[in-house]
Amino acid sequence: MNYPYTYYYQYPYCGNFPNHYHGNYALYRTDDHEIDYANRFGYPSYTNLGGSNLLTDYGPNPFVININKATKQNSTYRTALWTGSHFQVTLMSIGIGEDIGLEMHPNVDQFLRIEQGQGIVKMGKRRDGLTFEKRVYDDSAIIIPAGTWHNLINTGNAPLKLYSIYAPPNHPFGTVHPTKADAVEAE
Repeated sequence: MNYPYTYYYQYPYCGNFPNHYHGNYALYRTDDHEIDYANRFGYPSYTNLGGSNLLTDYGPNPFVININKATKQNSTYRTALWTGSHFQVTLMSIGIGEDIGLEMHPNVDQFLRIEQGQGIVKMGKRRDGLTFEKRVYDDSAIIIPAGTWHNLINTGNAPLKLYSIYAPPNHPFGTVHPTKADAVEAE
């Protein structure tokens, strides 16, 4: 995208990486202008990783990301993207015909946002009484109150890509579950 009479370090390009660098990880970039700016000032670039962006836990530091692109890029069942003291953001990819699995978090409120795909979400007060059922698709937001049994099933023909916000955090800092089986084993 070309913006006449603007500099590549002006909004919206200046805000997608910290003003300082902590550690040896690549920062997420959303377009070439940001990559050029990062390289010019010595920030690491995802191009050093063969063109793939590094999705890792950036918490509890200040952080800005294109959540839509990061969510669609994620290919793991679950990756913690940001973990703080009071909430956590994870990226998820649910395979065709798979589901999250029936679960309940007694002390955690949860927000899910579908970025790609379609499915069915079921919720209820009892494990055997999922009385709430809705079809979900791109741009759907799902709010799950603490103590609510829930499951999300991928009914589409492509992976269901979503991000989840847990308050308070539900998984340890840096959690990566490549597959659902890994997640079940870890819990």
